[in-house]
Amino acid sequence: MKCDRSYIRLQKDFLMTTYLKLVLTAIIWGGTFVAGRIVVQTMEPFTAAFFRFAIASSCLLILTQKIEKRLPQFPKSQLIPVILLGLTGIFSYNAFFFLGLQTVPASRAALIVALNPTFIALGAALFFQEKFNGLKLMGIITSLIGAAIVISKGQIINLLRGSVGWGEVLIFGCVLSWVAYTLIGKSVMRSLSPLAATTYACIVGAIALLIPALFEGIVQNFMQFPLSAWLGILYLGVLGSAIGFSWYYEGVSAIGAAKASIFINLVPVSAIAFAALLLQEPITVSLVLGGVLVVVGVFFTNKS
Repeated sequence: MKCDRSYIRLQKDFLMTTYLKLVLTAIIWGGTFVAGRIVVQTMEPFTAAFFRFAIASSCLLILTQKIEKRLPQFPKSQLIPVILLGLTGIFSYNAFFFLGLQTVPASRAALIVALNPTFIALGAALFFQEKFNGLKLMGIITSLIGAAIVISKGQIINLLRGSVGWGEVLIFGCVLSWVAYTLIGKSVMRSLSPLAATTYACIVGAIALLIPALFEGIVQNFMQFPLSAWLGILYLGVLGSAIGFSWYYEGVSAIGAAKASIFINLVPVSAIAFAALLLQEPITVSLVLGGVLVVVGVFFTNKS
């Protein structure tokens, strides 16, 4: 009986730790938008993206070695999908991310990227015939209306007139890149763990990002970047990528993907809070209203 109580207490402590890590992960990921916004003020976008994932790849290799004892090999038939993982989820996502953050406030960018689960659900239904019902459709419509309010700053008619900045278009490119990354990942993760697949994707993406970074003058400018940029890169590479992915996948393993994904709804909330606190970005009515609709829509999209 005493052993049973100890076991139950350990289980509760384990779950509490898991939930705490998922909350902290959402907060950390919200902070990546602020860190990215700070970094691109003094560092070129591809240079910033390369440094982020050079650091992240190193950290993930260490984590993979610690957790899985080695970086697992994948079948030759998976070579192209693994390369595509790196080119979509790392290369193109971060190219759009850093290019967009040059002009788009961190809070607005976070709410646009919060559409990821909505478009993933739509893509899974289209390409993998996953269940699609009225609740998901309502969630998708709600989140799209919310995103339209955020992107247009409350003037939705401007979207119909085509008067939306390129920064918002680039940030939306993050969403499309992440949808492709997630759907390709469904194939890759049949032979690799999520951690190993993420590690390979980061390595491929970092190599690809180095090429445009060289054209930006990464070598010549290396000694000129301020401390604030390097601190932002460390935050993005270590906390935002390596630790964030690790804790999130721990959560998926412990409580399942459906429950773990709910915590992602906290990302835009923490991003808005950080942006207001650290960057003095205004919290407007359209931002709050659109943000609420995006979060509610994402919740219903992934409820069933």
